[in-house]
Amino acid sequence: MDLRLNGKRVAVSGATKGIGRAVAYAFADEGCALLLAARDGDALRDTAVDLRESRGVAVETYRGDLSTSEHQLGFARACAGTDILINCAGSNPAGGIEDISDKVWRDSWDLKVFSYINITRAVFTDMKTRGGGVIVNVIGNSADRMNDKYILGSTGNLALAGLTKALGARSPDFGVRILGVHPGATATDRIQGLLRDWSIGKYGTPNHADDVLASMNLPFGRLCDPSEIADAVVFLASPRASYVSGTILTVDGGATNRNN
Repeated sequence: MDLRLNGKRVAVSGATKGIGRAVAYAFADEGCALLLAARDGDALRDTAVDLRESRGVAVETYRGDLSTSEHQLGFARACAGTDILINCAGSNPAGGIEDISDKVWRDSWDLKVFSYINITRAVFTDMKTRGGGVIVNVIGNSADRMNDKYILGSTGNLALAGLTKALGARSPDFGVRILGVHPGATATDRIQGLLRDWSIGKYGTPNHADDVLASMNLPFGRLCDPSEIADAVVFLASPRASYVSGTILTVDGGATNRNN
């Protein structure tokens, strides 16, 4: 299927690791020019070089800490004229409400919640002025599957789901589509960190991460591959999904509705 994305300019935050990196490569495979954002300058450079050489696409980069207002707005300015924005930066630590300090809560939300809000606001205004564009927020299925042991992520992701649905319901009036994807447990460095955190919480040591993973009773008996999330993101951002907005697609193999 031709997704009709060739030549589109796509901006991706959190583009050097995990799902964000997979998303960048998936759009490159469709012939898109890229603007990649991350805080690790070396990883950003290496990713850009590899994409140019292996996919033959134009790649720009924005190095910055997207937990700060300065770099959120700097990245948004770099996105001017972009056809598609993918918000994919940030991660949240595991823990219950009594485990997470005020600083950790605020630092995590500055990167995952407020960066999405501030970048979306600025880029939506630009797209609205131009009469077209797509924003896809990569959020997380903890917005659907509440977990008091992952309360920071559940609460923040629920807020981002509200942002996506509310703005995405009105944005078509201006030719703009806003959507979301809720990944389930995905094979990234982030999930490995969460598994270690949960292992510490349950066993008092990080050495039982594999036991925690086995106890999760995952669909298909495995973690999701980042490329499987990326494929969903690319399709939703494409003209093939032109009547979809204000919707969030959960890509977790059905885990949200499993009882155990």
